Amino acid sequence: MSSVPDTPLVSTEWLAAHLDAPDVRVIDGSWYLPSAQRDPRDEYERGHIPGAVFFNIDDICDTASPYPHMLPSPEKFSSRVRALGIGDGMRIVVYDGAGIFSAPRVWWMFRVMGFDDVVVLDGGMKKWKAEGRAVTDERTRTSPRHFTARRNALLLRDREAVLHNLDTCAEQLIDARSGPRFRAEEAEPRPGLAGGHIPGSRNLPSSQLVNADGTLKSHNELVRLFDDAGLDLKRPIVATCGSGVSACILALGLAVIGRDQAAIYDGSWAEWGAVKGLPIEV
Repeated sequence: MSSVPDTPLVSTEWLAAHLDAPDVRVIDGSWYLPSAQRDPRDEYERGHIPGAVFFNIDDICDTASPYPHMLPSPEKFSSRVRALGIGDGMRIVVYDGAGIFSAPRVWWMFRVMGFDDVVVLDGGMKKWKAEGRAVTDERTRTSPRHFTARRNALLLRDREAVLHNLDTCAEQLIDARSGPRFRAEEAEPRPGLAGGHIPGSRNLPSSQLVNADGTLKSHNELVRLFDDAGLDLKRPIVATCGSGVSACILALGLAVIGRDQAAIYDGSWAEWGAVKGLPIEV
């Protein structure tokens, strides 16, 4: 069995050395905002890390929800990942084409489904390609595997829990959207959403956690960023964003510095900004 480092991140060097290990499964978890005008599935088909399978965030979700890519039921999640050839006992490495953007969402999804042997490729496909490492357009052949999903509710918050927390203030809320969106100085990319943020939340744009080469910033830099945002790292933390993707970058950064129990408000602003009557600050 290959040994995954005791960290939520692995380097391109580590993956290259373990790419052929029978228990390692690589996942392309690429997803982009519509404004990026990038097709993640098409990019995967044209070139992916050898052996990688494509994880479609907009399919492996609760498609009955009015909100984008909400967490699916454990049953649906299990069914989809089994079909990808992912099963119990594997070591999962997730990457995305931007470096670190949507891969943390897939990392969080596996963890909230009770699967902890999952890591993110630091720098993703961006760094992998920059280093001239192997890329293929060959179809990855898989066979169904048994996957057991047990939802870990500690890593997930819903609207009711966040609303209740406004009274108790038991958990700190941190918003990964840009400052202008957080302050309602810039329109939301999704139509029909109010501007502003959940009362009492702090702001740390997720882009600040990522270096130009797509890698996550250092341990000390992450601690400083969370400290500057006003977080008490000894207290419980819930991350939110526009639709539950970039919040997971904050959760990944927190895990790197030893705070691996940060929860995600899955509906995020796509829900909070759409539901009439909820309190909003600007």
